[in-house]
Amino acid sequence: MRTFPDDLAQAQREWSATYRQLAERPGRTELRRRLYRLSAEVFFHPFWQQRRPSPAAWWDLRDLGRSGGDVHERHRR
Repeated sequence: MRTFPDDLAQAQREWSATYRQLAERPGRTELRRRLYRLSAEVFFHPFWQQRRPSPAAWWDLRDLGRSGGDVHERHRR
């Protein structure tokens, strides 16, 4: 498992939680706006400027967001 900066991992966890909330309550403008803001925060994070993200890196980050686990905890496995 890759190591991601804490703020990037937190933004991905928030993105996943917001996405689930929006799926449960479609049409909520505040949730759509939050999802849009978080998408930009994750996609344009300075971490990606250091290296070009591979599909595997995106997958690992998304997996981290889905599981809700701690970045450091998942890295130790």
